[in-house]
Amino acid sequence: MQNGVVYTVHATKKLLDRLKVQPSQTAVASSTALGDWYATAIFWKPQVALFVNVRTFLPVFVPLAPVASLTARFPAALSVVLDRHGVDPRVVAAERAAMADVVVAKTADRRVLGVMNELVFQAKWRVERGIDPEDLPALSVHLSGVLLGPLMKGDGPGSPDVALRRLVDGLLG
Repeated sequence: MQNGVVYTVHATKKLLDRLKVQPSQTAVASSTALGDWYATAIFWKPQVALFVNVRTFLPVFVPLAPVASLTARFPAALSVVLDRHGVDPRVVAAERAAMADVVVAKTADRRVLGVMNELVFQAKWRVERGIDPEDLPALSVHLSGVLLGPLMKGDGPGSPDVALRRLVDGLLG
């Protein structure tokens, strides 16, 4: 790790088997504003990985191949999605800089796994109805408008795009 600049990906067993890495046994706090990510493999043609942010449930789809570079390619894919959401370029640059290294861990939060399952279902449904499955940033942005139960409690934001906007607005003060 470079000076504690790291992000954590909690990978499903399906993805861990593809990555062929041993998950970290020690907890490492992400140095990013968005925090930890969960990820899984989706065996579409072509195969993709779905990353879901723990704080906002923001979905980011990334081509799975080549799997050996997946976690290294993720920050660039995230930057594209954040840019498409209109996130301030300073926030995008800071987030990317804080992702210099990655720690892969096992999944531990069933709530996030449930959200991931819902987003995979919603993505499949949209692809079957004409959304281009190869335009992964567009699919990511499109799905960020889905209302999710865990985000609708109390006066919650309801959808990942609104949760992202609130988080970014809080960072910019």
